[in-house]
Amino acid sequence: MQEQPLEAPQASPPPPTDPGGITVQSGQLHIRCLTIIGQIEGHYLLPPQNKTTKYEHMLPQLVEVEESPHLDALLLLLNTAGGDVEAGLAMAELIAGMSKPTVSLVLGGGHSIGVPLAVCTNRSFIVPSATMTLHPVRTSGLVVGVEQSFTCLEQMQQRINRFITRHSRISEDTLHSLMFRVGELVTDVGSVIDGPEAVNSGLIDSIGGLSDALSFLHRACGK
Repeated sequence: MQEQPLEAPQASPPPPTDPGGITVQSGQLHIRCLTIIGQIEGHYLLPPQNKTTKYEHMLPQLVEVEESPHLDALLLLLNTAGGDVEAGLAMAELIAGMSKPTVSLVLGGGHSIGVPLAVCTNRSFIVPSATMTLHPVRTSGLVVGVEQSFTCLEQMQQRINRFITRHSRISEDTLHSLMFRVGELVTDVGSVIDGPEAVNSGLIDSIGGLSDALSFLHRACGK
């Protein structure tokens, strides 16, 4: 009796390696959509119940967008409460250095270190109901009460301010006044601005939604 050849087992699909991202195709245009949501997690793990964006997941995906011949542009969706300053700036700097067209859309909130991420793209949009919180850098836990500690925080604040003013139309004086406004945030200094105010201040380029962001990418790619 002739033995029947064994069928090769069906290969299971590879596990997802791109949490928080999808690739959409519109005609000949391939757009990578990435999300910045919840808290931006840096060098320390946040509690498991927190919704987070892990920068070690985001950085390789940004490199893939830049290098892949199958991807034409990047759409960045933001609804973040902020988080780790260095991790947020690392992602913002990487996006700002990309050669492919990029666009950001603030939905819900783009708070704290989410502000540099909102302005790091070629074009930034915000929906009218979204808000953005601007406030000075702060730290938690034990801090050595010496002048050098405060100098370090001041230098970090200057780096953030330079990045924001370099990638948006907001003036340094306006940014400073919004960050250090008193009487608006409980037990804190700073401002919460909505979509129209973010545009009027020069922080965000335009009021708009998903179709506006995608239309910009289509025009930028010429497809």
